[in-house]
Amino acid sequence: MGRLDGRVAVITGGANGIGRDTALRFLDEGARVVIADLNVPGAEAVLTVAAEKGQRDAVRFVRTDVAREGDVEAMVRCAVDAFGRLDCVFNNAGIGGAFGPITETRVDEWDYTLAVLLRGVFLGMKHGARAMKAQGQGGSIISTSSIAGFASGGGAHCYSAAKAAIINLTRTVAVELAPHRIRVNAIAPGPLLTDLFHKGNPAAAERTILGKQPWPDAGRGTDVAGVALFLASSDAGFVTGETIVVDGGLLARGPAIFGAGADSPLLKAAGLDKGSTGEPSEVRRIGP
Repeated sequence: MGRLDGRVAVITGGANGIGRDTALRFLDEGARVVIADLNVPGAEAVLTVAAEKGQRDAVRFVRTDVAREGDVEAMVRCAVDAFGRLDCVFNNAGIGGAFGPITETRVDEWDYTLAVLLRGVFLGMKHGARAMKAQGQGGSIISTSSIAGFASGGGAHCYSAAKAAIINLTRTVAVELAPHRIRVNAIAPGPLLTDLFHKGNPAAAERTILGKQPWPDAGRGTDVAGVALFLASSDAGFVTGETIVVDGGLLARGPAIFGAGADSPLLKAAGLDKGSTGEPSEVRRIGP
């Protein structure tokens, strides 16, 4: 028997990277899954893999912008309508977001980044908790933070601020929802060999990771999927308010994966990284 037999999970950002690997792992463990993502081709590819494994009836896709409350309500409703209940929400959708010096960051880029990375988590918690409370049988809410939420050097300033906020929001909401037996936890990955990090050049990304990380193997989305499985399962039945770091020891050493200060490549240009959403990113060169 699978560890998630009979359970229903919604996974945002489920078309790529961590979300894709988690969706496929959850299906293998007996869950029924709703993939919520903007990336239609990526989601269709996941559905194809599920069909090849005989799991097509256990998965649905709903195109979702996690920054829009109506879309988040619709993804939760999809789970309940299709599968009769909701047991887990994995708030995983993410982008690289605004980067560059703070003096070059545009307000619209800042707002867009926080809308996806933080408002999206808030909305997933809000509407996931509503459905779980109505059922009265508890549940699990998981959100993707980052080692960038613990210290500088792990990402751009806006991204880092959002990820730090997720850690605190997780603790606060865990206390609020504990009487309802709804567990609220987060996962903080380091850099992984996913589309969001390697940008089409996994070999170069792996060299960068292994040049900083104590563990001798680069992490992948499947490493986070295993932790998400634990947090969604009964094995984590007494775990709430926690953020589990999955980074091969990078935070223990110091997370300056992008360098520090003026030497950081994140400060040599400015713009907005929309990650693997399928929408174009923007890069503006700055300085002499």
